[in-house]
Amino acid sequence: MSTAAPNTRVTALVAPGSRRVLGAYLGAALIWGASFLFMKTGLTGLAPAQVALSRVVLGALTLCIIMLVTRRRWPRERRLWAHLAVVSVFLCVAPFLLFSWAGQFLPSGLSSILNATTPIMTLAVGAVFLPKERLNGLQVFGIFVGALGVAIVVGPWRVLADPAILESIPAQLACLGATLCYGIAFVYLRKFVLGTHSYDAVVISAVEISLAAVIMLVLSPFIAMQPVSLDAPVVLSMLALGALGTGVAYIWMTTIVDSWGPTAASTVTYLTPLVGVVLGILVLGEILHWNEPVGGVIVVLGILVSQGRLRLRRRTPPLSA
Repeated sequence: MSTAAPNTRVTALVAPGSRRVLGAYLGAALIWGASFLFMKTGLTGLAPAQVALSRVVLGALTLCIIMLVTRRRWPRERRLWAHLAVVSVFLCVAPFLLFSWAGQFLPSGLSSILNATTPIMTLAVGAVFLPKERLNGLQVFGIFVGALGVAIVVGPWRVLADPAILESIPAQLACLGATLCYGIAFVYLRKFVLGTHSYDAVVISAVEISLAAVIMLVLSPFIAMQPVSLDAPVVLSMLALGALGTGVAYIWMTTIVDSWGPTAASTVTYLTPLVGVVLGILVLGEILHWNEPVGGVIVVLGILVSQGRLRLRRRTPPLSA
C-alpha cells in the first residue's frame, strides 16, 4: 500500500475506497477492451506509429487539463521524474508501438485476448524483483484459473484451424512483448514510485503520459511521417483512445496498483477479451460461440479467487455427543 498523504482535491476517479477502486477496475477493463477496436479503426487512416503518437499526445493533454482544473502541482523531485521516465517507456511507448504494429495483421479481438497475458507476465517479473510481495497459493491458483478462462474464450481449436492467424506469429509475439512491458512497468511502478511520495494518481499519471508524449514527439520525425487519411471514425477513435484509454484509464490503473498490488491489478486484462467479444457482436455483427460466455465466467471466477473474494471453506463435521 502507498503511504501517500490524502489530497483533498482527489476526485471520485481516484478515491481510495474499496468500492471506488473496484469501479476503477471495471472502468479500465471496459475502456481498454474497447481500445483495440479504436486502434483498428485508427489504422485505417494512420500508420502504427501515428496511432501511438496520437494516443499519448491526446492522453497527455487530457491529464494536463485535469491537473490545471484541479490545481495540482507538478513534482519537483528529479529522482521521481527519472523513475517515471522508465515507467513511461515500458507502460506507454513500447507497448503502444507494439500493439499498433500488430493491429495491422491481427483482429482486434485477438489482440485483446493476447493482452490478457499481462497478469502472467507481471507474476513472472514480480517473482524476480518483488521477493517481499509473495503470492500465496490461492492467488497463483486464481491467476491460472483466469488464464484458463482466456484460453477457452479464444477457442484454440478454431485458432489452429485458421491459416491467417497461424501466419501472424510475429504480430502475436509483438503483443506478448507488449504485455511483458506492462508487467515490467507495473512492478517497477510498485517498487520505485508508489509509496515513496505524497502525490496522487492524477499527478503520477500526468507525468508518465507527458513523458511518453515527449519521447514519441522526439521519435516522430523518424517513425511517424507517413501520409494520413482522416475521417470521422478515425478522429473519434483517436480521441477516445487518447482521452479515455490513455488519460482517465491510467489514473485508474495507478490507483489500482497502489491499492491491490501489481499482479492483482494486472488481472484487469482478463476482462478486456470479454469486452472485445461484445463489441464484435454489437459493432461488427460477429457470432457468439458457446465457449466465449463459458470462458468469460471462468475468467471472472479467476479474478475473484486472485483477489481473495472467493474462498472454498472446508466444513468441520459436528462433534458427536
